[in-house]
Amino acid sequence: MIAFFQEAADTTHHASEGAQNTGAVAEGAQHAATAAGHGEMSVSEMFKYLFEHVHDSHELELPFIGHVELPHFAPMHIGGLTLDISITKHVVFLWFAATLLIILATMAARANQKNRVPKGWGNLVEIVVKFIRDEIVVPTMGTAGIKYMPYALTTFFFILIMNLMGLMPYGASATGNINVTAGLAVIAFIMIQVSAIRAQGIGHYFAHLTGGVPWPLWPIMIPIEILGLFTKPFALCIRLFANMTGGHLVIVSLFGLIFIFKSWAIGFATTGFVVAINFLELFVAFLQAYVFTMLTSIFMGLGMEAGHETHHGEEHAH
Repeated sequence: MIAFFQEAADTTHHASEGAQNTGAVAEGAQHAATAAGHGEMSVSEMFKYLFEHVHDSHELELPFIGHVELPHFAPMHIGGLTLDISITKHVVFLWFAATLLIILATMAARANQKNRVPKGWGNLVEIVVKFIRDEIVVPTMGTAGIKYMPYALTTFFFILIMNLMGLMPYGASATGNINVTAGLAVIAFIMIQVSAIRAQGIGHYFAHLTGGVPWPLWPIMIPIEILGLFTKPFALCIRLFANMTGGHLVIVSLFGLIFIFKSWAIGFATTGFVVAINFLELFVAFLQAYVFTMLTSIFMGLGMEAGHETHHGEEHAH
């Protein structure tokens, strides 16, 4: 699966991997329009220029400064695997989202410690925390899932902040990078297996891989069950990546229509569509953070429920 992620990342790197806000795309559209007006750029070259604003790169676009080159390191070769540990735009915004999450969570915790009745920022965070607990964690994992609340909260807020970064001026959404969503999926995979093992016990966990069928069918069922373990995080990875990339590509494509048709009417129409899609992207940012957290909780709950059924069966047998 890791090899697939690396291959997919290499394939999509030059196509449209990242996600930036409409302000950055509009800036690219302005440059493309200027060049096209002077006959310096074909339609295909113009689209290539526009798409440069939404994929990952080794540069940052900063206000009043322009392009800033990020540190670039020589690739590391480990056996037949090549690892590029250079800092890219998505890495910077990944770090920025993590730092911002720590700061905002600390502020909310301190505010709620000072006020017995939460208010302001602390009250807003508490509302979200209660929502995740009462609408996601407890319904999917039961009260036993309360101990996994820190993971569910971190996942939700971290993905949400990264999604929103792509809607800010000069920003980029790290979740538009398949390597980032693959990393989140790997963590989800570990949590799903850990919660199942803790609930079932290591013996029942491995026994569950047989599918409960007679031993002659184990050579068929065990590979199927193991494959099923990986399909869940794989679906989480692709869903988040595709949803956070698709909307931004639509925005870029709509801007490109202005210069293809070179019409004021098309310009007004596509700008209206872009504004509407940008508001839709705001909704999608919250929705995808919710969906990723919800599905992970459901997958964890399935393993924990199997553990409860096993324990109840043993009690009835005794």
